Amino acid sequence: MKLTPDQLVQFDRDGYLFFPGLFTPEETQTLNQAVPDLYTRREGYNVREKGKDAVRTNFAAHLYSEPFAKLARHPRMIEPVQELLGEALYMHQFKINGKMAFEGDVWQWHQDYGTWLNDDLMPTERAMNVAIFLDDVTEHNGPLMFIPGSHKKGVVDARHDLTTTSYPLWTVDNDLIRQLVQRAGGKGGFDAAGRPIPGGIVSPKGPAGSMILFHSCLVHASGSNLSPFNRVSVYLSLCAVSNHIRRHKRPEYIAHRDFTPIECLPDDCLLQDYAVALPWKDGVPATALQTSMEEIAPKRKAA
Repeated sequence: MKLTPDQLVQFDRDGYLFFPGLFTPEETQTLNQAVPDLYTRREGYNVREKGKDAVRTNFAAHLYSEPFAKLARHPRMIEPVQELLGEALYMHQFKINGKMAFEGDVWQWHQDYGTWLNDDLMPTERAMNVAIFLDDVTEHNGPLMFIPGSHKKGVVDARHDLTTTSYPLWTVDNDLIRQLVQRAGGKGGFDAAGRPIPGGIVSPKGPAGSMILFHSCLVHASGSNLSPFNRVSVYLSLCAVSNHIRRHKRPEYIAHRDFTPIECLPDDCLLQDYAVALPWKDGVPATALQTSMEEIAPKRKAA
């Protein structure tokens, strides 16, 4: 899947691209059917909402679930990022975020690269997220909010929020959010005919199977889901191999340590049988839970 010249210009300007309905209902159903079993597991890789049983994030399903192992190698998700970064990619993080009906909590304003830098010592922002909706996303069930063009600011100051939700995050100060939103278009509103005027915050919405690709420095957030409708999405955090992390502060199910380049499967992989490795099918290895604050020397190229 190659990006058009217009899409390349748009990504550079806005920091994200949206592809409504890119995956078919049949492809999306294959993934959706696997989620309930994953969410019922009482494992460390399932982070639940604060004080609730609802899963906030399931990590690393591509290492123990066949449908998601195939999605992790899907050319519609891998090839556009590879084109933008200009080199082979590895999977830095794989998560299924469950913004569940009535219980899905907020994700504070943040940059993904802020966390990857501060926690994992990822050298530069040569990494990005690509997400697929497993449910329809509307204005009611806590859609993502982006500040267009905020990636141009580069890495911004952030604080480590350990208390707001069940998942620690390096979050952006409210005053800076106000500045970035104003720069991107301000409040927006409606014209005399009632037509919306774009402002400094956008929320891509669309049917299950839609895909978003966004820059690792794009500032984003999402509100709580007070609706009776789930909003489950899969996120592949893809990193240039040369830009691999330099510290194993977090468990391997959160920040992966295998920097092997991803090899794509055929485009029909979600609907056909293809062999995929499931190294954690029988459980998470003890080594994956070991952490260290020591910095890892970058790999040297062979002479």
